[in-house]
Amino acid sequence: MSEHAALIAPAAAEFAGILRGIGETEFAARTPCAEYDVRALLNHLLYWGPWLEAAGRKAPPPEVATGEAEAALVGPGWLDVAERQTARLVDVFVTPEAWQGMTALGTAQMPASIVGDMVLGEFVFHGWDLARALGRTIDVAPEAAEAVYVSAVAMGEQARSMKVYGEEVTVAEGATAFERALGATGRNAGWTL
Repeated sequence: MSEHAALIAPAAAEFAGILRGIGETEFAARTPCAEYDVRALLNHLLYWGPWLEAAGRKAPPPEVATGEAEAALVGPGWLDVAERQTARLVDVFVTPEAWQGMTALGTAQMPASIVGDMVLGEFVFHGWDLARALGRTIDVAPEAAEAVYVSAVAMGEQARSMKVYGEEVTVAEGATAFERALGATGRNAGWTL
C-alpha cells in the first residue's frame, strides 16, 4: 500500500545502522533464520536487493550467472555495496508510484504493493535477524510493526508453502504488533544466541 512508502526510509535507516555494526568476526554467527549465518543472510540481502529494486522500478530483473546459494557477494567492500543498495531501495520505494499497479519479481507477476511490503519486511525482519545474531536490538516503529504484521498474515500461507516463512509461532496474549509479526513469519521473538 502506498501509505507504507513513508515507513521505508526510517526502517532502512535502522537496518543500515545494524549493517554498520557487523564485523567480519561475526560472519559465522547464527541467526534466527536457521539456514543462514550472518554471512549467508548478508549474501541473501545482496543477492535479492537488485531484484526488488528492479521490481520497484518496473524494470527487467538483473541478469545473474548463479543462484543465491552459489553467489559469493560478501567480500571486501560488502558494507559499501549494501549501503548503496539500501539507499537505492529507499529512493525507489519512498515514491507512491513504486507501490502502484502491477510489476514482476523475476518471472512472477504481482501487485507492486506486495513488493513494497516485501522491501519493508526485508529491512524490518532481516534487520531483527541480524541484530539478534549480534546480541543487539532494533527499533521498529509501531506503524512499521503493524504494517509488516498485516503483510505477514496476508502472505503467510503462500510464503510458508515457498519456504520463505517457517511455521507460525504462537505468541502470548498481549504481544506487541512486532512480536505478532515475528510469529507470523515463523520467528520466535525470544530467540537468543
